[in-house]
Amino acid sequence: MKIVKIFITIIVIIAVAVAVLFGVLTITEYNPDDTTEAELTQNTADIPSVGESLKIMTWNIGYGALGDNADFFLDGGSGVMTADSARVNENMENILGAVNEIAPDIAMFQEVDVKSMRSHDINEAALITDRFADYDSSFAYNFKCLFIPYPLPPIGYVNGGILTISSQSIDESTRYQLPTPYKWPVRLGNLKRCIVVNRIAVDGTDRELVIVNLHLEAYDDGEGKIAQTQMLREILNKEAEAGNYVIAGGDFNQTFSNVDLSAYPTYEGMWTPGVIDVSDFEGWQLYMDDSVASCRSLDKPFEGADKDSFQYYIIDGFIVSDNITVESVETVDLDFTASDHNPVVMRFVLDKR
Repeated sequence: MKIVKIFITIIVIIAVAVAVLFGVLTITEYNPDDTTEAELTQNTADIPSVGESLKIMTWNIGYGALGDNADFFLDGGSGVMTADSARVNENMENILGAVNEIAPDIAMFQEVDVKSMRSHDINEAALITDRFADYDSSFAYNFKCLFIPYPLPPIGYVNGGILTISSQSIDESTRYQLPTPYKWPVRLGNLKRCIVVNRIAVDGTDRELVIVNLHLEAYDDGEGKIAQTQMLREILNKEAEAGNYVIAGGDFNQTFSNVDLSAYPTYEGMWTPGVIDVSDFEGWQLYMDDSVASCRSLDKPFEGADKDSFQYYIIDGFIVSDNITVESVETVDLDFTASDHNPVVMRFVLDKR
């Protein structure tokens, strides 16, 4: 009888602890307004001109912890804490070196941590903006959670988001909350995904160059991706109708339907990205480079694996308004050394029309 009482007491203590945890997480849940100002830092007065060739880059940097050594439990691997602090710093230094070599006029980053257990409290946003101190920058959170209690060991606390840096002066930066497909309590430990709209004046015109940084849903059943893509399309159409130059770039977690995937089959049992039908974006140009994979699976480490049979994806790219001439789009093959994504670079020119 005494053993039964002890067992019941333990069960009650565990139940109370779980209830308290979920209560605290519910009270502290990150619930941003539909529209808020992003954190904008202005360091340059330069503005682009019509006819000028510019270079823009997008790169999901995997919060500095998803280098070629990493696997991750949500992709079929087992890893949670996928890098120690030394490896995070090494990855970030490699990332910064690559960006410096690419030398983009505008760079959009996704999965940039500020203070997270998974990246050992390293402020990756500050590392990037400090290295490019003469650029404007905007940052918006899309992941803030006091403590994620799963799996074991747990993910813990997370504070991260999406960052844009620009050698061209950003006048205004706005965060738009995207639809969240998850319900309570699953919602508590998930990203609150967003897009960030950055406005840059264009010399000698009343138009703006509108740069949209995004990171759409990954592990939902598909409805979240569809809803978020629809909202993105509505915002882009509104900007185009105003006559602005518009570029949306980032990690879509979807492949454009005009991309040739014959070299990148999806193997049985692996995560499958969604598909964005280019016909749904009438009047827009949709670009992904299908000559080099932009993402690799995290079901196992890349280092030492058979590269010929590895699972690759093409999910990073750009949507561009028709008043912009796209000169080139290239995925830079960095062999996934510092991140599970490669950077994608586009050269473009603002047309007179």
